[in-house]
Amino acid sequence: MNIVYRLFSVVLIGVLLQACTVQDASVGKAPAQSDVLALAAEISALDPSIDPAEAQRAAQVTYDHTRALAVAYEITDPPLIHNAKVNRGTKPRGLCWHWAEDIETRLKAENFQTLSLHRAIANHDKPFLIEHSTTIISARGKTMFDGVVVDPWRKGGVLFWAKTTEDTRYDWTPRQEVFDWKRARGTLVTRVVSAQ
Repeated sequence: MNIVYRLFSVVLIGVLLQACTVQDASVGKAPAQSDVLALAAEISALDPSIDPAEAQRAAQVTYDHTRALAVAYEITDPPLIHNAKVNRGTKPRGLCWHWAEDIETRLKAENFQTLSLHRAIANHDKPFLIEHSTTIISARGKTMFDGVVVDPWRKGGVLFWAKTTEDTRYDWTPRQEVFDWKRARGTLVTRVVSAQ
C-alpha cells in the first residue's frame, strides 16, 4: 500500500506543478509567420501527395483558429486551472476535447483534398492520468500515426505540434478505438451539449 501511496503522491505533485506553471504571454497573439511556415513544412513533408498550398492553408488556419479560440474561451490560466473553471461554469469552454472538436470542425470547413483529419485520445486506460484529446492532420488516406498532432490545449492556448510518433508526452489512440474500448466495459459516457 505504501508504494501505491508514494506513486499517487508523485503523480499528484506533477499534475499540480503543471497546473501552476506561468501562463504563456503569447496566448491570443498573432502567430509568428516562421511558426506557420514550420508547421506547413512539417505537414508537406508527411507525404509527396500533399498539396503544399493545402499544407500552408492548414497551418495558417490552425494557428489562426487557435488564437481565436483562446480569446473566445477566455484563456488566462494554465490548462488544468482553466479546466477547473470550465467545470465550475466560470469559463465557457476550453477543455481539451473542446479544442480538438473546434479545431477539427474549422479544418473540415476547408474541404482539403490531399489532407485527412483524425481525432485521438491519450490516457484513456491509465487510472492516475487525465484523459486527453487532440486533432491530427495526415495525408489523405494515411493513418493518424503518419500525421502531425495539433494540440492547443497542452500549452493553454499556444499551439503545440509534433509528428504523432514523436510526441513523447502522449501515447495516442484513435478516438473510435477508445469509444469501442469504453463501450465494451460499459464506461462510455455520452456528453449532452445544450444550445445557448
